[in-house]
Amino acid sequence: MDDLHFFHVVASSETLTAASRELGCSLPVVSKRLSALERRLDVRLVQRGARRLVLTSEGELYAARVEAILDQVRELEDTITDTAGGLRGSLVVECTLGLGRAHIAPLLGEFAAAHPDLHVRMQTSALPLRPHRREFDVAVHVGMPPDSSLRMRRLAKNRRVPCAAPSYLAEHGAPAGIEDLAHHNCIVLRENEGDFALWRFGDADRPRHVRVHGSLSSNDGDVVTGWALEGRGVIMRSEWHVRPHLERGELVRVLPHVSTPAADIYALLEEDGHVPRRVSALIDFLAARLPPRLEQHAEGRSAATRSAG
Repeated sequence: MDDLHFFHVVASSETLTAASRELGCSLPVVSKRLSALERRLDVRLVQRGARRLVLTSEGELYAARVEAILDQVRELEDTITDTAGGLRGSLVVECTLGLGRAHIAPLLGEFAAAHPDLHVRMQTSALPLRPHRREFDVAVHVGMPPDSSLRMRRLAKNRRVPCAAPSYLAEHGAPAGIEDLAHHNCIVLRENEGDFALWRFGDADRPRHVRVHGSLSSNDGDVVTGWALEGRGVIMRSEWHVRPHLERGELVRVLPHVSTPAADIYALLEEDGHVPRRVSALIDFLAARLPPRLEQHAEGRSAATRSAG
């Protein structure tokens, strides 16, 4: 079982260095242990010399079977612990940087405090989800997930809105239609695996889009919003993120008469297989606590600003 877990971590990692960090041991130890496993099986599992970890066809087969075996073990343990009362085991939660820092991390802290026998590990990333690598138990994703094979549950409503600082609009004017955005300095958020510079409007029945250009881009939503607050351009950001700035007048929504597609916040997990009680309990907790937290966050920051003024 220890070898199975070891190879599962290796197969789920981008490089052997990343696997060594995950396993908590040095790179030479991981390399030596992998070689020993290959000698025992008398087969090559990983291609040597590649910059990124690449499995051989035998390695891919072994990784898939290992994952199935570990799933069965986890399901057995979950069945046993379900009859024992409290939540136990581990939870790996993946989330985007901004939402993870601002809201998911505090909620996970509360959840872990209520279940002291549970070990919760949170991973934040600006990179797109990779559900085929099975690196998480629950992923919190803004917008429809790129992989339709995932099971999902909506945690909170959200949509992306275009906005800019009053100082930028005073100098450059406000766009009258979405086509006008092509002539504005638009700050692009480079996240997930889409066409970053293609901003979408309308709804599923009448979709519209415009290709934007600008002098600034980043994969960090806080950086992008900070530039907009400094008056450096127009941004398209999630409403949960910019609503406090909109309510305080630090940002102004542009094209308020044009609808934007929903970008709701979802909890994602594997479509097939047993859902552990700790996973379903966490999703229930997030679904109950995230929407009011987003509301209170916006109202609290706006009230604090009015009081200070």
